[in-house]
Amino acid sequence: MASAGPKGTSIVTSDPQKIRIALDAMGGDNAPECVVSGANIVRETHQHLDLVFFGNKFKIEPLLKRSRHLENAKIIHTDDSVSPDDTASQAVRRGKQTSMWLAIASVADGNADAVVSAGNTGALMAMSKLQFRTMPGVTRPAIAAFFPTMDETMCMLDLGANLECDAENLVQFAVLGQAFFRSLTGGAAPRVGLLNVGEEEQKGHEYIREAGRRLANLELGVNYQGFVEGSDLVTGNIDVVVTDGFTGNVSLKTAEGISALFSTLLRRNLDRSLTSRIGYLFARNAIKEMRRHIDPRHYNGAVFLGLNHIAVKSHGGTDKIGFANAVSVAAELVDHGFIPDVSAAISRANTVLEKMKEDG
Repeated sequence: MASAGPKGTSIVTSDPQKIRIALDAMGGDNAPECVVSGANIVRETHQHLDLVFFGNKFKIEPLLKRSRHLENAKIIHTDDSVSPDDTASQAVRRGKQTSMWLAIASVADGNADAVVSAGNTGALMAMSKLQFRTMPGVTRPAIAAFFPTMDETMCMLDLGANLECDAENLVQFAVLGQAFFRSLTGGAAPRVGLLNVGEEEQKGHEYIREAGRRLANLELGVNYQGFVEGSDLVTGNIDVVVTDGFTGNVSLKTAEGISALFSTLLRRNLDRSLTSRIGYLFARNAIKEMRRHIDPRHYNGAVFLGLNHIAVKSHGGTDKIGFANAVSVAAELVDHGFIPDVSAAISRANTVLEKMKEDG
């Protein structure tokens, strides 16, 4: 199978069974080094991935030659890339030959199965929405990602795509988030909650209370648990937390800050005295596991839900481990048939919601 690149170039995939991932090699603070190094890590354990790099071949090619698992990886060359300072409208208007646009286009054209970028979030969302389009019945796409908890992991959405939402948006986010969680974890009935200022039914804005009333309808097929508070985000008692993009983004940045604070304080105090250093020797395995559990790199890879194709946003400042995780997220979603599953879930939910409106 061949995929179109700029000015007549093409990608040739010899094995149709492989999962094809388009990588925006020029997106992110540490591109293209981080992108290539991360891809090399994931390619070592995922031989079925066909990774294609979009960007400046004169910068990418030397890195590929030094890698162990990407010597034969393909490059679609372009000199242009999206700037971190570009607004979404600027990126769309001027960016038709950027590495980000071309990587997305390869998926839209059916020549790749998913795109991963660590570039400008607003530009990636705008370009993906323009080229992929939203699924039938989806009012707004949302950004979802996983967080560590005291138990396993928790998914939250929206993380910034929609700063203001109504009840219909939140209900759709719940359906999307449940399908997303189920696809990546295999959980049969993820527990879904609405983030609010209290658990009581009378708390919060009217649109949140209305969303809660709709989600309580069992015909929707959402395992709705009611309102949850900020303190519930880390307990592991909820699997999918639904909120507007403003609150979700603040929660995300707060969680990242707390993780960094905890790691810094732990390292500082363990090095404070001879006794603490000796204590570390006895507890180092437990501390190592704790650090791994809260390490944001292992949860890197936010997904744009509600689009007709898979787009994964890596944190712009991540390292090779974090980028490798983002690529793994994209591959797993393709492998698990995420798009057909979530499309069917949205269709069923919208049928129920229309019936609810007709019944008054």
